[in-house]
Amino acid sequence: MATETMVPVNGIELCVATFGEPGDPALLLIAGASGSMDWWDDEFCRRLAAGGRFVIRYDHRDTGRSTCFPAGDPPYSDVDLAHDALGVLDALGVHQAHLVGLSMGGGLAQRIAVERPHRVLSLTLMATSTVPPAYSVSPPATPASEPQWSDRRSAVDRIVAGVRGLGGPFTADEPHLRRLAERVFDRTHDMAASQTNHFRCAGGPPLRERLGEITAPTLILHGTLDPLFPPPHAETLRAEIPGARLVWLDGVGHEFPPTAVWTQVIDEIIDQAGRRTQPA
Repeated sequence: MATETMVPVNGIELCVATFGEPGDPALLLIAGASGSMDWWDDEFCRRLAAGGRFVIRYDHRDTGRSTCFPAGDPPYSDVDLAHDALGVLDALGVHQAHLVGLSMGGGLAQRIAVERPHRVLSLTLMATSTVPPAYSVSPPATPASEPQWSDRRSAVDRIVAGVRGLGGPFTADEPHLRRLAERVFDRTHDMAASQTNHFRCAGGPPLRERLGEITAPTLILHGTLDPLFPPPHAETLRAEIPGARLVWLDGVGHEFPPTAVWTQVIDEIIDQAGRRTQPA
């Protein structure tokens, strides 16, 4: 496991871990809503680093060991979350990076690419949509009652059920997911805040009408079985970001890359990070 470091960012502290050599081109992994760095698997990160990238992952505010706010009324917006990503780069002395954003993290990566294009070497958008989404979003049904987030077993049960509900045939088995959810629980200051605040924070200015301004080479990786953002969401991103490439992940749902597609995903990310201009 990589060594974790606390860094000051935008008046808070974020927990950061890195893989590989600092002299290599930086690749920043931006997780989705409620996603701590744990969901970027250690071996997945090591394999990216072996491709000649300085891989950076971090806990969003309100997740993992980063600064937490009381559950229910977060005093920040998704603009602040995007600035956090840039703040992580600043704290590490990185001026430019390849951005890889999943779900909400894909929206944050789009915001950075539009508003701070000089910081972005390339853009990889996974399991995400435009901001705001071009189509309605219908999340899977969840139990009516909130779990006792402070109770380890209750919290782990809900996390595992949520992952499996959004996944596909390649989603990790329940024992693996339970171990991962236990690690998440054990690293997190406030599970209630981590599981709710990102969904309740204010949204920033819409980005969809500005996607044509993106100049960074852009790759879209999208599961064919994504129930939260079905295929038309990815197709809209491809149509509205100049020169974007869309690569389908067969049999993948709305999830961090399952091991069955690691080779495909890692090869695509490394290849994308080597591009300097959009394909014609």
